[in-house]
Amino acid sequence: MSLPEIEHIRTYLLGLQADLCQQLSEEDGQGQFGFDEWERREGGQGYTHVIQNGAVFERGAVNFSHVHGTNLPPAASREHPELAGCRFQALGISAILHPRNPYVPTAHANVRFFIAEKPGMQPIWWFGGGFDLTPYYPFSEDCKQWHEMAARACLPFGEEIYPRFKEWADRYFYLKHRQEARGIGGLFFDDLNEWPFETCFALTRSVGDHFIKAYRPIVHKRKGLSYGERERAFQLYRRGRYVEFNLVYDRGTLFGLQSEGRIESILVSLPPLVSWQYNWEPEVNSQEASLGQFLQPQNWLDPVLETL
Repeated sequence: MSLPEIEHIRTYLLGLQADLCQQLSEEDGQGQFGFDEWERREGGQGYTHVIQNGAVFERGAVNFSHVHGTNLPPAASREHPELAGCRFQALGISAILHPRNPYVPTAHANVRFFIAEKPGMQPIWWFGGGFDLTPYYPFSEDCKQWHEMAARACLPFGEEIYPRFKEWADRYFYLKHRQEARGIGGLFFDDLNEWPFETCFALTRSVGDHFIKAYRPIVHKRKGLSYGERERAFQLYRRGRYVEFNLVYDRGTLFGLQSEGRIESILVSLPPLVSWQYNWEPEVNSQEASLGQFLQPQNWLDPVLETL
């Protein structure tokens, strides 16, 4: 794979980062993304954009990184053990939004590219990414709209792609130690190189471009809803699940730590405030108790399949 193609990926990712920051700032209406450039000692650089204490987003980050090195970390080589010790380049965008209002879901998106090289063999590359939604007080119409946009992102590449990536997200965004899902999922894919490079890159761009189309309407619709201490306490409690997933299972977090990435940029994905309560149970028939039914993997698209 040639350098101009990698530069093409880099250009797209930086453009996506700029667009996400602009749209999210507009939706917040008060907060602005700060800019932080960093260099990785072992090779590479990144741009971390963070919004804090905005009118809508208590914390949000849209991070770009392009790193390289001589030893591919285990988080990236797990599916390719033959590449352990290879030279590598990794480029990606990661977005995480933690709204203040409990009626606005937390959202996450990531698109990334890896290439590994070893003397005497052809370079091996793959794409990965997806987006997922973590509601605290979910609305059925929001869940359906989210998954409809996910399906639209995949449809040009085959009708089987959305069900495949949706099921992958349901499996990936799952806390095994809690035996519960993190949220309502969306899309997840990794180690994607089964098609020509141009097709894989086009699908990855489509996923990246559809994230804000899926998320911004939900934020706009729910950010003005009134809430009280009870809803805020439940949000902070459920944020604990988000922290547990990111620190125990998230492949991007593990890659960042194993590759000795910039720790502030890696852990900025965590919410600024969170709580853990011992053996907490929701009141029977309460809104909090109803969250469980939304977190069960399900087909959100039945009413809209024919309109896609």
